[in-house]
Amino acid sequence: MNQTFQVQGMSCGHCVGAVTQAVKSVDPAAEVKVDLPTGRVEVQSDSDRAALAHAIEEEGYQVTA
Repeated sequence: MNQTFQVQGMSCGHCVGAVTQAVKSVDPAAEVKVDLPTGRVEVQSDSDRAALAHAIEEEGYQVTA
């Protein structure tokens, strides 16, 4: 299932890695695509949306959509 998140606070490659690792901590098989300029994170995963968003927020980023 394709899920899209709007993530605020990402500004560099380290942020992309942190968000990717956060998603993979919930679903190691997830495919993650991060568009840094727009803050859009696309995740291909059957995991619960709330669990994925929570993992991203635990890294210090705000999920707004």
